[in-house]
Amino acid sequence: MKKPSLLSFLFFALFSAIGTSAGAQEARTNAFNDPFVQVTSAIAGCPVPEGPLYTEQEVRDVAHVRAQHGGSCYRVGRCRLANSYLYDAEIIPRVSQYIKLDGRFDDTSVWVQGERRLVFLKGCVKTREQSEALEKAVWLVDDVMGVVNYLRVGDEPVRYVPAQAEKK
Repeated sequence: MKKPSLLSFLFFALFSAIGTSAGAQEARTNAFNDPFVQVTSAIAGCPVPEGPLYTEQEVRDVAHVRAQHGGSCYRVGRCRLANSYLYDAEIIPRVSQYIKLDGRFDDTSVWVQGERRLVFLKGCVKTREQSEALEKAVWLVDDVMGVVNYLRVGDEPVRYVPAQAEKK
């Protein structure tokens, strides 16, 4: 019986790797439970943003940093919670409530995401002024340390990663 050649083995390994990576994408989850909610939904066709999704490897890569973030702030008495990420579960519901009750943003489609006391605004608004007003409004919410504005104005290009269409 003839042994397979090195070249045969390399071809087999290459095509196996290609088939594995093309056939199945690694599952991604919101492993850290970062808050991500839709607040308004008035603009039809606004691309839904991708939520905070991580592969298993990405979770391993950032877990230590996330566990440590904000610790020094707490130790010196400047922060009431021991980790910056612990604030997000409180902040995002308040941001959502504020946007809904304000009234100026009823004609928008906006999602908010919290990460490390930062609020990410994603979605669609009608005007640049409305985008700026929404950003300023969110800055007023207690414990918000920063606002990242990825809002799409009118028919501008999308400034955030849209969610992937579900495969059937």
